[in-house]
Amino acid sequence: MAKKTEAKADNEAKTTTKKDKKTVADKKGAKDTAPVEEITVDTSSLKNKNVKDYSVEEKLYMLYKLQMIVSEVDKIKTLRGELPLEVQDLEDEIAGLKTRLEKYQAEIRELEDSVTAQKNKVSESKLLVEKYKGQLDQVRNNREFDNLSKEVEFQELEAEFSEKKAKEFNAAIKQKKENISGSKEILDGRKIDLEQKKKELQEIVAETRQEEEKLRDKAKSIEEKIELRLLNAFKRIRKGARNGLAVVNIERDACGGCFNKIPPQKQLDIKLHKKIIVCEYCGRIMIDPELANATEK
Repeated sequence: MAKKTEAKADNEAKTTTKKDKKTVADKKGAKDTAPVEEITVDTSSLKNKNVKDYSVEEKLYMLYKLQMIVSEVDKIKTLRGELPLEVQDLEDEIAGLKTRLEKYQAEIRELEDSVTAQKNKVSESKLLVEKYKGQLDQVRNNREFDNLSKEVEFQELEAEFSEKKAKEFNAAIKQKKENISGSKEILDGRKIDLEQKKKELQEIVAETRQEEEKLRDKAKSIEEKIELRLLNAFKRIRKGARNGLAVVNIERDACGGCFNKIPPQKQLDIKLHKKIIVCEYCGRIMIDPELANATEK
């Protein structure tokens, strides 16, 4: 009986020891695998705060309104006509004439140096001719006479050749000076034309500057409300379009930009304003006439 009691006590002690070890192990594991703190990212800073989550209809409305404003700016630029281009052409031509005059003057300086060099050669040849002629009276034999006669003839030819070259250089200088005179007359005339064109352009710009600035401010305020991806697409389409139209409405069942027919189903999709649809022919953004009329009003 005493042996059974001792065995039972030993079993209970072993069980208690196993439970204690398990408890310690569980605590240790819990310590090693502490819960990780959840990290959240504020995505509001990654978006443009001025751009709200507008509906497709509102986006189309703003795009068409922006198109109307930039088209008015284009009309103002058209009023200026070709004046800006004419002013630029005149400025380029004046710069070219000035460069040409500088080139002529540099060439004249080089030609004058060449004339001086040829004149020096003439003087040297004449001195040698006189020297050799003086030596002819003192020759002792025919061989010396022949050699000196050849030297005299050679130097005379050299003097004639140098005089000829000097005359050619002088003629070239005269021609260059005539070219300079003609270029200066043209330059003076172009300067007068440029002043007149600039004055006309300044008058037109002064008349339309205030209106253009107002339109540009309106366009800027609308651009701030349009998401960047859509705005870049608008500018890209507008840049590639000949008439500057990136957003057009449907006219007589056709695209208002390229005038190609639009299928009825696509017209219905455009009218529903569920997504932004572009013309498959010209790539312009299309809107229905009702939205276009509402925007224009």
